[in-house]
Amino acid sequence: MPKGIAPTQPLTPPLTRRAFLQSSATAALTLGTVALAMRPLVGFASVERHGLSVFGELKYPPGFAQFGYVNATAPKGGRFSFSAPSWLYNQNPQTFNTLNGFVLKGDAPPRIELLFDMLMVRAHDEPDAVYCHLAQSVALSPDGNHLSFRLRPEARFHDGSKVTPDDVAFSYLAIKEKGHPNLKLALRALDMVDVADDMVTLVFDGTQSRQDPLEAASTIPIFSKADFDGKAFDASSLTPPVGSGPYKIGLINAGSVIEFHRDRDYWGKDLPTAVGHNNFDIIRLSFSRDSTTTFESFKKGDLNFWLEFSSKRWATQYDFPAIHDGRVKKLELPDDQPSAAQGWFFNTRRSKFADPRTREAIATTFDFEWSNEKLFFGLYQRTQSFFERTKMKASGKAEGKVLALLEPFRDQLDPAVFDEPYTPPVSDSSGRDRKLLARSIQLLKEAGWTQTEVGWVNGSGETLEIELLGNTPLFERIINPWAERLALIGVPLRFRLVDPAQFQRRLDEFDFDLAGRRYSMSATLGPATRSVWGSASAETNGSYNLAGLKLAAMDAMIDAALAAESREDMEAAGQAIDRIWRAGHYWIPNWNKPVHTIGLWQGIQAGETAGLYEFYPESWWWMKG
Repeated sequence: MPKGIAPTQPLTPPLTRRAFLQSSATAALTLGTVALAMRPLVGFASVERHGLSVFGELKYPPGFAQFGYVNATAPKGGRFSFSAPSWLYNQNPQTFNTLNGFVLKGDAPPRIELLFDMLMVRAHDEPDAVYCHLAQSVALSPDGNHLSFRLRPEARFHDGSKVTPDDVAFSYLAIKEKGHPNLKLALRALDMVDVADDMVTLVFDGTQSRQDPLEAASTIPIFSKADFDGKAFDASSLTPPVGSGPYKIGLINAGSVIEFHRDRDYWGKDLPTAVGHNNFDIIRLSFSRDSTTTFESFKKGDLNFWLEFSSKRWATQYDFPAIHDGRVKKLELPDDQPSAAQGWFFNTRRSKFADPRTREAIATTFDFEWSNEKLFFGLYQRTQSFFERTKMKASGKAEGKVLALLEPFRDQLDPAVFDEPYTPPVSDSSGRDRKLLARSIQLLKEAGWTQTEVGWVNGSGETLEIELLGNTPLFERIINPWAERLALIGVPLRFRLVDPAQFQRRLDEFDFDLAGRRYSMSATLGPATRSVWGSASAETNGSYNLAGLKLAAMDAMIDAALAAESREDMEAAGQAIDRIWRAGHYWIPNWNKPVHTIGLWQGIQAGETAGLYEFYPESWWWMKG
C-alpha cells in the first residue's frame, strides 16, 4: 500500500469503460436463511433522479425549493459559539490535534464536515431519504450495482478549481483504502469507480445492502485530488484542507478553539438542499475538559448556545443575571429523534466478563430509581433498549417475522431471547435494595465466582475487579454511590478518569473493563450497524463494537436488516437485534429524556425540532437588531 496518495499514483489501476462494463455481474451470498444479493431500491432503477430512499418514498418532488423544516428567509450573520459535550459526538470532543477527521489517527474537531460537500445530503424530516447536492442527478442500475452521478458543472473548491469526477473517484478510493473503519463500512462492497465526462459511477460487487449506496452517496466527503499531491491521505495535519463546502477554517488554536467561517461565495448556496442552512457567519467550537469552567463561559456570554446534559445543573444552576434579565432563555424543545443509546459497555474480550450472569449481576446493582430521585431531579426515564422511541424496540414474546428470523438460531441463543425482552429491574429507591443485592450475589455464584477473603474469585484464580473508564468528572457523583453498592456485595469498582487523548485511544484499542459511550441512532439501520454489533468489527480498532460482540446469529440479523425490502421487515430484524443484545447484558443502559434542554443567549433564533430525525442547531439563525 503506498504511503501517500498522489494524482499520478491511483489507489487502484486506471479503469477503462470496458472494465466498467465487464464488472456488472452480480454476486449472491447466503448466510443461513438470509440471501444477500442486492435488491434494487424500489422505484428508482435506471432513470436519473433527484433523490433516493431505502424504501422508495420521497417527501420532496423534483424541483423542490427547500426542505420544509428550514427558514428560507433566515438572515445571514452572527456567531454560533458552543462547546461540544463529551457524550454528543463520536469524536473526542475535549480536544483536537488534527483537521483530518476521516481517518483513525488523531482527534479531529466535530463539524469538520462543514468544509466539504457530499454528492447527496439527508433530509432531516425523513427517516432515510437523500437528495442530490454536489451531484445534479443520480441513477441506480436495475441490478443495484451501478450508482451513477452527474456532477453540477458550477461546483467549485475553495481555491476556485472545479470539482471533477476525478476528485470524486479519488475521494471514494482514498476512504476505502485508508479511511476511518466506520466510514469505510458503506464502501465495503465498492469494487471500482468509473469516470466518464461529467459522470462518475460507483460500481458495487453485488454483496452490498440496500442502504450501502445511499450511505456512500451521503457520508463520503469529496476532497480535492490536487490538494493531496505529495501528501499522505491518512496523516494527521493542522493545515486546513481544500474543500468545497459552505465553511472554511478561520481561527484555529489547536486543542482549544476552532472557528468555521462562512464562505460568502459558496457555490452551492442557492441549491434547494442548502437554502435555509449555513446561516451563521462564524461557528465557533471551544474545547475543555472541565465542563464547570465551560459553563461559566456560557454564563458570561463567551458561548451563546449550551446543550445541557447535567440534570443537576439544569435544576440548580440556571440562576444567574442573564437569566433574570432575559438575555438567556432556558428552553425545552421536543426531541422526536430515536433516543440516543447511552450506557456503560462491558468489554467481553476480557475473560472476567465472559459470562452474561456476571454482567447482569454488576448491572443489577445500579439503582436508577434512587439516582433519578436523588441526583437527576426526576428529569430522566430509564433506557431499556438501544432502540428507544422506534419500532425496533422489542416487546412481548417473539412472534411473527421476528420469530421466523430467530428460530434457525434457537440452539445458539439464550432462551430469554424468545421471551419478554430483558428490562432492568426497578428498585425500591432506597439505594440499598436488599432483594436486588441478593440477586446480584446469586448471579455471581451461578457464574462460577466464589467469595473469598480477597474478593470474588473464579475457577481460573481471577479476582473480580472493575475499572470504569471515563473522560469527564461529571459522572463521579453517579458512579461513586454505585461503587458503594457494589462494595456491599464485595466487588470493587474504580472510576478511572483519563485525559481525552488517552480515553479515545483506549476505546479505539478496546483497552478497558467498562466504558461509557453515547451513540446517536437512526430510524433506518445502515452500514454502521455492522460496526456496533458485527463480529468482524469486534477486532477492528476504532469500531463501535465496544462490547466485543461476536455472534453468528447477530450477524444474520444485521444481514436481514440491511437486506430488508420493506420498513416492516427492517423493523422486525431490528427487534431481533434488540432481543439478542438485551438478553446478553452487554451494557448497563443509562437514561434518556424526550426533550432537548438548552440554554440560549438572545440573538439566536431556534429552528424547528419537532418531527425531525436529526438535531442540528447549527442550522438556526441570528436575529439582527
